[in-house]
Amino acid sequence: MLAAYFDVPGGPENLFIKEVAKPNPKKGEVLVKVEASALNRADLLQRRGKYSPPPGASDILGLEAAGTVVGFGPDGCGRWNIGDRVMALLPGGGNAQYTAVSADHLMPIPLGMTATDAAAIPEAWLTAFQLLHFVGKVQKGEIVLIHAGASGVGTAAIQLCRLAGAIPIVTAGSKEKLEIAKHLGAAAGFNYKEEDFGAKCLEFTNNVGVDIILDCVGASHWEKNLNCLNMDGRWVVYGLMGSGGINGDLLSKLLWKRGSILGSLLRSRSSQYKADLVKAFSEQALPHFTAGGPIHLKPIVDSVYQLQKISDAHQRMEENKNTGKIVLQIPI
Repeated sequence: MLAAYFDVPGGPENLFIKEVAKPNPKKGEVLVKVEASALNRADLLQRRGKYSPPPGASDILGLEAAGTVVGFGPDGCGRWNIGDRVMALLPGGGNAQYTAVSADHLMPIPLGMTATDAAAIPEAWLTAFQLLHFVGKVQKGEIVLIHAGASGVGTAAIQLCRLAGAIPIVTAGSKEKLEIAKHLGAAAGFNYKEEDFGAKCLEFTNNVGVDIILDCVGASHWEKNLNCLNMDGRWVVYGLMGSGGINGDLLSKLLWKRGSILGSLLRSRSSQYKADLVKAFSEQALPHFTAGGPIHLKPIVDSVYQLQKISDAHQRMEENKNTGKIVLQIPI
């Protein structure tokens, strides 16, 4: 099969496509013929040599995929059938023509949805769902500040907040990205490059502050985050795009607000944790991707690249040009 690789850590120019052996599904696994995959920040970090796959995971890039079930491990699988259209949460291996995945980490593609749209769901939406429900314990009526509101996780978190009855507000780096976030349901949006989002959040909340912060930025936002965090607020860190080194009196301010800092990654979680997450998401959120209900969830696809153009796709994400997910079309 064809798969995305790099021999030397570095920039997008180091990526190439090569022919490798098709994976053999193990006990409890399903073999999926991949039609589309998608990019995540973890792929960029892995390409730079800063984020290795978990032990036992494929070293092929790609944390999510959509396609068709074409085989099973030695124990078979009673839940899935040959020909089922599925989307997969992966620890790696999605940027290839085939991938082997735990049967419990699969979800059915919603009726009428294309593979390119479905590929934009697993990693981003399950991350957002995990941050809000498993980690942040979001409650109806709470105000949630979402950094990078126009990213894949950000656009998912906005919609999931609305589904949970919470109020999402966002930061982003351009007027266009803020407009898209508001169209998806953000109650307010602030350009972090041009204004003090901490002060703006306090203004929006009548000086109460936000209950939850979903933070993929880190150090460069810490003071403003603390400034706008409500008493007993939860600050959930799931990325460090703005570095991790903090110089300042974070702890006393956090203590005064009785705040919590919660760190969370999804890729390194146990297989059972991921299975529980997939099950909860499938029951609570997945039905809303089918049109007709009072709340319709929609994956936001920024652009679609052929697998052979993966270097261009990585460059687009490197430059923060995307709004929503960058998807890879896998050759059949």
